[in-house]
Amino acid sequence: MLIQGLAIAHAVAVIIFTARILVRDDLSPAARLAWILLMLSVPYLSVIIYLLFGEVSLGKTVHQQHDEIFEKLQNLAGEAMGSCEKNLSGNVETEYQTAFRAASVDGFGTTLGNSAELLPDAATARSRLIEDIDNATESVQCLYYIWLDDETGRNVANALIRAAQRGVICHAMTDGLGSRKFTRSKWWKEMQQAGVKLSIAMPIKWVIDTILFSRIDLRNHRKITVIDSRVTWCGSQNCADEEFQVKAKFAPWVDIMLRFEGPVVIQNQILFASDWLLNTGDKVPDSLKLKTAQQANGFPAQLFADGPTDRQGATPQLFSTLLTLAKKEVIISTPYFVPNSTVLDAICAAGMRGIEVSLIFPKRNDSWIVAAASHSYYRQLLDHGVRIFEFRDGLLHSKTLTLDKKLSLIGSTNLDLRSFDLNYENDILLRDDDVTMSIRDRQMDYKKQSDEVTIEHVNSWSYSRRIWNNVVATVGPIL
Repeated sequence: MLIQGLAIAHAVAVIIFTARILVRDDLSPAARLAWILLMLSVPYLSVIIYLLFGEVSLGKTVHQQHDEIFEKLQNLAGEAMGSCEKNLSGNVETEYQTAFRAASVDGFGTTLGNSAELLPDAATARSRLIEDIDNATESVQCLYYIWLDDETGRNVANALIRAAQRGVICHAMTDGLGSRKFTRSKWWKEMQQAGVKLSIAMPIKWVIDTILFSRIDLRNHRKITVIDSRVTWCGSQNCADEEFQVKAKFAPWVDIMLRFEGPVVIQNQILFASDWLLNTGDKVPDSLKLKTAQQANGFPAQLFADGPTDRQGATPQLFSTLLTLAKKEVIISTPYFVPNSTVLDAICAAGMRGIEVSLIFPKRNDSWIVAAASHSYYRQLLDHGVRIFEFRDGLLHSKTLTLDKKLSLIGSTNLDLRSFDLNYENDILLRDDDVTMSIRDRQMDYKKQSDEVTIEHVNSWSYSRRIWNNVVATVGPIL
């Protein structure tokens, strides 16, 4: 009887969850097949895994709130969001206009008159950011996926406390999972006592509710800092030291940060406001300003913001568009490479048509799952003429793309399924020779600190390693 009961429960579980998988229109065929195979192989364990990681939606209410918030912000912001076509004409070469159109999500369009400075290293970037906060006279907004109780985390917290005490309106937000320890620290309480307005993005209050109706790992991965509606920082660096104490054995974490001025600053501020409103239910922050001065001889730039409440497929569509536009060269750095078929095919197609495509990954990855899945693509990439470099000196965490020494994309987005489908991300797409060359120079520095992967190296892998890599890649669409 017991065996019969287990068999019936097995069949019922497989039928119910397979039906749920088949009725979902948001799943790719590969993800659907991976889930069904998992259900048939380990039905009881797979049910638990599906409840934890299967559902991507945050619910109709959240999607509706997101749409209402952006409609409100669009009405208030006007030119700061919806000026794409007007500013593209005559300011961006025709061949690159498609990229800016592909980057337009939630109404963000192309802005003109921007400037940017690439900081030489993470320490200098954090020092300059503290200086900007200390010089703030009106407002500071910041959002970090990971905020640690280390020197950097404490310095930023103290800078916000000082700013709030002198009357600057300060808003600080951090992710409920990535920074859960910091939100329980004395620094979080001291910021609140000093008058800094605080919020936790996507807090985990009701675990069972989250498991049943969403995913516990749907996170806000953004890194946003805006000062006085005049300066914004964009890049890969969390509010943490290079030693990254929670995963110190992979340190140093190598990041890249750009300091922007110009109208694109307001787009980042609007994005922060949208996250603030979605997570707090507050009104539009008093510190939100909708205009800032253009820089003389500045360049076109546009915010690219994506997340689980935005248009499905926006991120892989942008990357594939950029790869399609390349004429000579594409260089990409990312710590996590688990592409979907859209991006993988675009990379391979670029390599086959003679584009010099270089991919730079960390040699030692902090995620064994990502490492195995990434390695499963190496042979296919190399066979299509793509060059692969593995960074030796720490965990390369920089997320960069340069195209033909003219166009750049920089921010928080990785080339993996988490960034494509699960995380809230923010990047800036820009068209400028000088800034792009400065980013490319940094990419070339990464190459110098890397070992190039050859087909001979891949051929030397054992059959067991190849099988393991491919097994992990097969279930990759569901993780």
